[in-house]
Amino acid sequence: MATGGRRITVGGARQRTILALLLLAAGRIVSVDTMVEAVWQGDPPATARTQVAICIAALRKTFKAEGFGEDLISTAHPGYQLDPAGHEVDLLVATGLVHQGEQLVEQGATGAAAERYEQALRLWRGPVLAGVTGRRVEEEAERLEEWRLVLHDEAIALQLALGNHQELIGRLTALVREHPLRERTRHSLMLAQYRAGRRAEALETFRDGRQVLIEELGIEPGPALHELHDAVLRDDAALTLAVAQVAEELPEPTPAAPPELRVTPSDLPPNVPAFTGRGEEIAEFDAMLTERRDDEAPAIGFVTGVAGVGKTGLAVHWAHRAAKHFPDGRLFVDLCGHDEANEPVAAAEVLSRFLRSLGVPAEQIPPGLEERVSLYRSMLADRRLLVVLDNVRSVAQIRPLLPANGRCCVVVTSRDPMEQLMLRYGAVRVQLAVLPPPQAIELLARIVPAERIATDPEQSARLAELCDHLPLALRIAAARLASKPHWTVRHLVGRLADERRRLDELSQGESQVRAGFALSYRYLSFDAAQLYRRLALLPVPDFAVWVGAALLDCDQFEAERLVEHLVDVQLLEAVGSDATGQLRYRFQNLLRLFARERATQEEPEEQLAGARDRALRAWLTIAAQAHDQEMGGPYSVMHGDTPRYPVDPDLVADLLCCPLNWFEAERLGLVALVDQAAGLGEHELAWDLAGTAILLFDVRNYAEDWEFCCQRALTACRQAGNEVGASHMLSVLGASRIRVGSIEEGRRYLESALEIDERTRNVHCRAMTINHLARADRLQGHLSQAATRLREAAELYHRSGDRVGEAQTLGQLSLVALATGEVDEAVRLASRAVQAVGVTGETRTTAQATYWLGRAHAARGELQQAARDYERVLEIVRAKGDLLGTAHILLSQGELALEQGELPGARAKLLEALELGQGLGNWHVCGWSLLRLGGLERDAGDLATARHHYQQACELLTRADSLVMLQQAERALAELSRPAAAPAPQHSA
Repeated sequence: MATGGRRITVGGARQRTILALLLLAAGRIVSVDTMVEAVWQGDPPATARTQVAICIAALRKTFKAEGFGEDLISTAHPGYQLDPAGHEVDLLVATGLVHQGEQLVEQGATGAAAERYEQALRLWRGPVLAGVTGRRVEEEAERLEEWRLVLHDEAIALQLALGNHQELIGRLTALVREHPLRERTRHSLMLAQYRAGRRAEALETFRDGRQVLIEELGIEPGPALHELHDAVLRDDAALTLAVAQVAEELPEPTPAAPPELRVTPSDLPPNVPAFTGRGEEIAEFDAMLTERRDDEAPAIGFVTGVAGVGKTGLAVHWAHRAAKHFPDGRLFVDLCGHDEANEPVAAAEVLSRFLRSLGVPAEQIPPGLEERVSLYRSMLADRRLLVVLDNVRSVAQIRPLLPANGRCCVVVTSRDPMEQLMLRYGAVRVQLAVLPPPQAIELLARIVPAERIATDPEQSARLAELCDHLPLALRIAAARLASKPHWTVRHLVGRLADERRRLDELSQGESQVRAGFALSYRYLSFDAAQLYRRLALLPVPDFAVWVGAALLDCDQFEAERLVEHLVDVQLLEAVGSDATGQLRYRFQNLLRLFARERATQEEPEEQLAGARDRALRAWLTIAAQAHDQEMGGPYSVMHGDTPRYPVDPDLVADLLCCPLNWFEAERLGLVALVDQAAGLGEHELAWDLAGTAILLFDVRNYAEDWEFCCQRALTACRQAGNEVGASHMLSVLGASRIRVGSIEEGRRYLESALEIDERTRNVHCRAMTINHLARADRLQGHLSQAATRLREAAELYHRSGDRVGEAQTLGQLSLVALATGEVDEAVRLASRAVQAVGVTGETRTTAQATYWLGRAHAARGELQQAARDYERVLEIVRAKGDLLGTAHILLSQGELALEQGELPGARAKLLEALELGQGLGNWHVCGWSLLRLGGLERDAGDLATARHHYQQACELLTRADSLVMLQQAERALAELSRPAAAPAPQHSA
């Protein structure tokens, strides 16, 4: 805003947005809800309405200080109103002038009408509402920009009627260049050119327009342009009639003045249609618009990102937005740094173009590069000018093109890192990422009729995902939909869903996703290209550098150099560090597909298979060492015959400072690799890797991952006739089902494993299977059978040297002894379990054994010792993130608190265990917790709540196949109707 010719600065983005809404609705009320929506765009804070009031107060204070009246902004339910009385609002003035112009046209006063339109157009002094963000305001700005173009067309039509065709050609040429798809503007230019005696140029204007319409929209020009084209071809007399009618009224033409040397170039290409998002990046560039002195360095903005991410689009869009800040002109050049058809443009050639745009006659342009640089910088010395250098290959390519004047500004786009731009010139670097999902869908809806996108939001989101949310791919997909109105979004999604066809579908016509990637790929060194291809062989979501070392069979440092180079050229992206401190990297999906194409076309299958095999074996090597380090040795695990890949010991030591952290970082990759190995028929590798990863799945309760990996490996082993691998997978699958309460299903897996074990005579595998079956027996109350199996398992574990497995069987034997009333025997067996595992240094089984010992101490009445045991267990399981173990120990602590009469503490522990069990989907834990809570409420006299807890416990324990606990819950429920209910029996699970 301005007063007395002086600009008023309104501080803060929120204030500017609210002021924009008031100005757009000058004289009308704008509700507070509308302001809240415009400022926070659907995600307002609780204090939004208060903050709107604060912004209004700040605006009033600003205007009062500048001499405006008190009532410029008034409160009017349900919001606020800006009173335009006594003030000039450009929008209202322009509307009034256009209305007058329309009336004058009706009266036949063409000259006066034309002047009104020109006056209205002069009120535009740059992009409408520049610097104000928010969807509502930006949509209004787009509407007003469209209105401005319509006014141009109306004003030009009047000027043509007055015979001013000669003077209009320059103005129309610039408009057509900026808006090549506006047929009415092109029609006016053709007519003006023809009337000025430039018939060939008029025909060329038609041909250019036709080519643009066909390439961009796939349509021919409309009837009006075709009719004018035909009329020009036959020199139709009707085209000059209007001039003849007004010729007598026009003065004799005066010779045109020679052009001055100081001209204002406007070389920007047309703004990007349907530009979407990038608010944060635009704000970063807006910060470069602050005034600088001539003797300062120019502000430089640098846009980088993967091919197709919209670097040029952002640069051009921002340049149009910021044009009013550069009154001395805008220069633009595509330097073809990454161009398949053209070599990078030399600086001398660019300077020749720039100098001609600045008004230097061709014959006065110096021949040498240094002289051109000198003249160029001299001409920019006192100007405020914007230079856009697109598609740059290197800093050396653009160094001669950088102004020396601090009032100028430069925008550079490139796929390369261009570190010298930041180091030497202090450039503002914008790393352009793909669009967020909502903005990707919004872009689709701006190109395709919005209702087609809104009709099927799920498929529209899937379409955006298949395009990687990459702007170029999104525009190509949207253009295909727009040109095929009979296609649904679902139909195009189906075509893109096939990975073998996706790049083909997105690489049709001139805009090709594949071609953009190829330009970056062709500049890679041999080693970098080979690593890029081979990384795509692995279906992992992300990876660390050591994976690249295995793929190339090179050292860690060489792999890191090559991976970082791939990041620099935008073919990979870094995604931060994992819990082990290793940097991780990933592909975008489309780039992965491109790399996979290059791999199959450029390398023999045996080389690719060898590289993939090294990487898979490297994962197995580290996973096996992680398991051994966490378990204190090669305990509770079996391995196949797959040879290990040697990984640098120092690297392994760094990765495995905390083995579970490494497993967690690699979890999704391990699942994908087991699936890949199984699909490739690598059955030994598949079951070995799956079995080794069970440690993570068990401790962190990744039940779905556990089952998926084992099922895939089991299928591969069965197809290959691998009985040892099949037995082990059946055994751990049985343990998994028992763990989640599906005991009978678990038994079926274990009995199948036992049949194989009896044929193969694998001692270790049989020990594991029998141990898991014994747990099922115990949970279902078959205590004698459980004890027999556990004694056999303990002996087999001892023979195979598995101290952790032996400790686990001793612990289960102590629980059986506890259930049969042999409390002293339970203490003895649990103590042996603690001793057996103690020699390994393994902490998880130590926690389990200590837990069993605590239960035995509690049963013997040694409650203080039991409490100490439980605290030690809780400390271990929480440190490991073992949620199921945490739930179990909280339950036992709750039971112990009940024994000690600490009812509030007991209730808190039991409720926390119940919440954990619900989150884990473990019905055994939930049923057990509810059983104990029922007893607590019964003893407190709340029989209704107790009955509710017992009923729920019965239902959940039935689902969990927990027969012993179910019987306790059923007895407790039955006893509620008796006059004196007996205390609930002790838990024996």
